[in-house]
Amino acid sequence: MLMKVDASSDQPLFEQLAASIRADAAAGRLQPGERLPTARDVAESLGVNVHTVLHAYQELRAEGLIELRRGRGAVVTEAAAPLAALHADVLALVAKARDLGLSPETLSAYVKEIAHER
Repeated sequence: MLMKVDASSDQPLFEQLAASIRADAAAGRLQPGERLPTARDVAESLGVNVHTVLHAYQELRAEGLIELRRGRGAVVTEAAAPLAALHADVLALVAKARDLGLSPETLSAYVKEIAHER
C-alpha cells in the first residue's frame, strides 16, 4: 500500500490521505481484516503530523471503511469489498468519459448530480 500526499495541493493533507486509502480499498489493494500502518509510522514516512493521519483515520472510521481498535490499530472493514466490486465499473466510466472528451471535473460534477437525485 502506497499512501501519498501532495503538500502543494489545496486539498487538506488528511483528505488526501483518506482518499489514497479509499483508492487502495477500491482497487482491491486493501482487503477486509487487513491492518493499516500505525498513525505514527504513516506520519513519519510522509513527513506529516500524527494528528493529520489520525484525522484521516477518523474520517474513514466515520464512513465505515475502517475500525479503530485499541491494541490492534486501524483495520479495514467489510465495507472495502463493495468498493472493490465497483472498481472495474468506475474504470470503464472514466474511459468512456475520456473518449467523449469530458474532463474529470465535469464527470465528477455529473456523477454527484445524479447521485443526489436518487
